[in-house]
Amino acid sequence: MSITKQFIQTMLTIMASAFQKPVMSNRNTMRKLLFIGMFAAAVSSFTSCGNYGRGQLVGVQGREEWYMDDPYGMLYIPMGSYNMGPSDQDVPYAVTSKSKTVSVQAFYMDETEITNNEYRQFVYWVRDSIAHLLIGDDHILEEGEYGERINWDEDIEYDDEEFMEILEEMYLPEHERFYRRREIDTRKLNFEYFWIDLKEAARKENREQGMKDRSVFIKRDIINVYPDTLAWIHDFTYSFNEPMTNMYFWHPAFDDYPVVGVTWKQARAFCIWRTQLLNSWLASNDETFVQDFRLPSESEWEYASRGGLDLSPYPWGGPYIRNSRGCFLANYKPLRGNYVADGGFHSVKVYRYAPNDYGLYCMSGNVAEWTKNAYDESAFSFTHDLNPDYFYDAKDSDPPSLKRKVIRGGSWKDIGYYLQTGTRTYEYQDTAKCYVGFRTVMTFLGRDKADF
Repeated sequence: MSITKQFIQTMLTIMASAFQKPVMSNRNTMRKLLFIGMFAAAVSSFTSCGNYGRGQLVGVQGREEWYMDDPYGMLYIPMGSYNMGPSDQDVPYAVTSKSKTVSVQAFYMDETEITNNEYRQFVYWVRDSIAHLLIGDDHILEEGEYGERINWDEDIEYDDEEFMEILEEMYLPEHERFYRRREIDTRKLNFEYFWIDLKEAARKENREQGMKDRSVFIKRDIINVYPDTLAWIHDFTYSFNEPMTNMYFWHPAFDDYPVVGVTWKQARAFCIWRTQLLNSWLASNDETFVQDFRLPSESEWEYASRGGLDLSPYPWGGPYIRNSRGCFLANYKPLRGNYVADGGFHSVKVYRYAPNDYGLYCMSGNVAEWTKNAYDESAFSFTHDLNPDYFYDAKDSDPPSLKRKVIRGGSWKDIGYYLQTGTRTYEYQDTAKCYVGFRTVMTFLGRDKADF
């Protein structure tokens, strides 16, 4: 409780006790009125912006009470320290990690991998934004505080004859249409997004405030957001996966399956979009912004995957991938190519297998997951033990070795070794695979939930 609240509560208690006895004389009445006046003056001195607590250090008054609401679909992961790295033998002798004690601050993580239907919300938002811009000049303007603006809440009917001609450029040209179907040209679903390069701003030569134009730290990119549905075919040779290309992303049967065919840069763009989606809503309701959504660091991913079981090789413990009844505990490639023994075939619904002790589903198997970190075989040797984070934002002109990004957890096409919590491998940031998806995290605002 703040000093102002404590003072007022004490004074009210005294005031209430003073009025418990009946008024016996005018003198008593005058004393009580004098007391009320002194109380009001004291409260005024503490709350007035001009007096600032009569010269005492009381902090800025009138600040909002803050409580961190759990983001929808995310679970709270408490801060902690653990032994990062292999919990079992290094089967391929890859020597890409070593055991290292690290600490991770509290954060939220998606309960499941991002699903097709969740990612589709992002794709549809980009589609509708382009449509709004195309037809906004004549049809969906409204009067606002600063003049006319596009009414983004106005629904667009894509089959409305009034809009069809204006929106024609969003569709496949006639000579590219299959059976003359009028379909959105997904090559035009481009998303422009921005982020601030805080690491660059924190460099010694850039650290002096006001010495640099801040705009140099604001980064901009444009990326196509539609998943690479052809990944199901080009990831495997002499394998019939055309049915997955045809239906996997858009058909309702796969709504609760993890999105795949998404590059690392597309996953990052999704995180930025999700942040702006929530913060825009908060701003419209005069509420305070929250932390950004982002991809997890690999130290956060491994900590969450372990579920509080520090030295166990799998999210459920170990040392086996089957339970006591012989049932498989994840979706992967067991028994030398028998893809169905574990109950899956390709990917499965994101809630298909039991969660770990933090309540997180499919931290092993189903699809491997992008992390924010660049891949370096010796990263464990030079990263800090406080929130370890090796990040490099590779440019298009960089060599392939600098475009490697860490993926974790293994997938439906991987053998059991890649399901271990300490196993790390990589894919290139500009490639899309039918066995790689992602989930997002958000750093907790504060030290711990116990503080609230």
